[in-house]
Amino acid sequence: MAIHKLDLGEFDEIDYYLIAIHTSLEDFRLAYFINQKLPINLSKSKDEVQINIKEGETNFSRFYYYDLENAISWNLIQNKNAVSQHKKDTLQNLFSNITMEISTKVFLLPEFKKADFFLKIENTDDALDVSKIKTILNTIDTISTAYIVDTNQIKSKNNLIF
Repeated sequence: MAIHKLDLGEFDEIDYYLIAIHTSLEDFRLAYFINQKLPINLSKSKDEVQINIKEGETNFSRFYYYDLENAISWNLIQNKNAVSQHKKDTLQNLFSNITMEISTKVFLLPEFKKADFFLKIENTDDALDVSKIKTILNTIDTISTAYIVDTNQIKSKNNLIF
């Protein structure tokens, strides 16, 4: 009887690039400007990225494009969102009948709290020049900065599986 041995290191291989984007734009406007500058056509995806935390669950907007010619997936993902909870005051006082809405900020990648969006480029080969893409993104006037994220520094990599 043969013994099959799996090396967990094979599953830990990262096959994507991640570019952090700092901007005050809304997601659809950012996707529009990226589509203008890069040869891609990002469109709103029905499959949003869902994150569950102890306060509740939230969905991050996602724009997606698949390049058939080069077999590359492009994802523009929101990094910041909020979870709202409704709490009723249990104390008997002047405001006892008031329901409070408490909002908690949630991040897709908590270690990059200042980044507003991420551009995830999957299934790339070495022919794609990510630094050139970063430079092009930085030419968009409404983007404060864009930079390549070292994927080895990400602690919450599971949030990027979708």
